[in-house]
Amino acid sequence: MPKIDIYTSPLCGYCHAAKRLLSAKGASFAEIDVSRDPAKRAEMVKRAPGSRTVPQIFIGNTHIGGFDDMNALDRAGKLDPLLAG
Repeated sequence: MPKIDIYTSPLCGYCHAAKRLLSAKGASFAEIDVSRDPAKRAEMVKRAPGSRTVPQIFIGNTHIGGFDDMNALDRAGKLDPLLAG
């Protein structure tokens, strides 16, 4: 399974939904809280140019986008293959 990074903030409902979906898939992930760390937020913006909102999800080197993007991939049957590597 590829490394999964998810940039989040504590009060973000979409972040919680994204983590629930990944957990339901049995995927482990590294959660990076950007709410109080400007360096981590800058890292997120650099990895996901033009994206300033959370969550931002990366599976391996692939930028998935936010929860809606990941959920759309799941509905289309394309998330499981990404998670499998």
